[in-house]
Amino acid sequence: MGVFAALDVSQEETAICMVSQDGTILAEAKVPTCPDRIAAWLTARAGDLERVGMETGPLAVWLWNALTARQVPIICIDARHANGVLKMMPNKTDRHDARGLAQIVRTGWFKAVQIKSHEAYVNRAMLTARETLVGMRVKLENEIRGLLKTFGVMFGKRVGGFKRRAEEIISKELAIAPDLVPIFEALLHARRDVLARIAALDSRIRAIARRHATVRLLMTAPGVGPITAMAVVAAFDDAARFRRSSSAGAYLGLTPKRYESGEISRNGRVSKRGDGFTRRCLFEAANAIFCRKLGGSRLRNWAKTIADRTGPRKAKVALARKLAVMLHAMWRTNTPFQEEAAMA
Repeated sequence: MGVFAALDVSQEETAICMVSQDGTILAEAKVPTCPDRIAAWLTARAGDLERVGMETGPLAVWLWNALTARQVPIICIDARHANGVLKMMPNKTDRHDARGLAQIVRTGWFKAVQIKSHEAYVNRAMLTARETLVGMRVKLENEIRGLLKTFGVMFGKRVGGFKRRAEEIISKELAIAPDLVPIFEALLHARRDVLARIAALDSRIRAIARRHATVRLLMTAPGVGPITAMAVVAAFDDAARFRRSSSAGAYLGLTPKRYESGEISRNGRVSKRGDGFTRRCLFEAANAIFCRKLGGSRLRNWAKTIADRTGPRKAKVALARKLAVMLHAMWRTNTPFQEEAAMA
């Protein structure tokens, strides 16, 4: 008779519940969140573990890899699916969550989440770090503009870029208030350092793109640069995970939600499930194709036809979905971009 277990993971301790095939609770405990301690507790109480489940979360990737290396049959459960069951319990505790997860694992009523390769997580971490630094740069620039308005100085737009205009303001328009100069110089120095770090990451991303055959392949598509290509590769990780390329759009949350009940049947907005960063990258690529002549004239004409019916924003979302499907098909077949095949 098979034995099932579940882990409710937190930073310090992990609640474990073990149940039999008929749902009877066999053992429960709280152990430190350490792969060795968790694996030792499980193997000491059941030699025929069939499945061990845990929810997706910040520690899920680390624990899955560590427990898999220790021969524990661990699976990762989509937290959204688990939440639908666990919220039915009147009291939320780690112990109750572990019990509920154990019953989900026993019945098989869950959606397993694929843990990606180490390379995919490293590349995604690099892209996330760059996105964070870009956000910091934008925040610093907006802060400089906003503070200057307090003193009646309009930053505006000047030929030569942000740095040249800022230096002009410090040397001329703030000359009458020298006590403000150190404040704005500190913000400009911080912006300069952030830009240097962004440039370093951009150089690293370009170097990886030159070495990575799949990234180079995806970059043959119009509007797709190294960042978008790396984001798609990191999000999918393995082209074989989807049996059909059309599933790629739904995986990235670019397909409409569907609601049907009785006589009611309607489509909603796109679900926005999955990897938000990759979805934004594809939307930016679609926007570049739609607004600029970057190649892919048939893709642009197709999107323009949709825009005439539903508006440009929905057309760009549709084009982003088409790009996701097209990039996955290119990867799966190892074929560079061919516009005729893309529009087939």
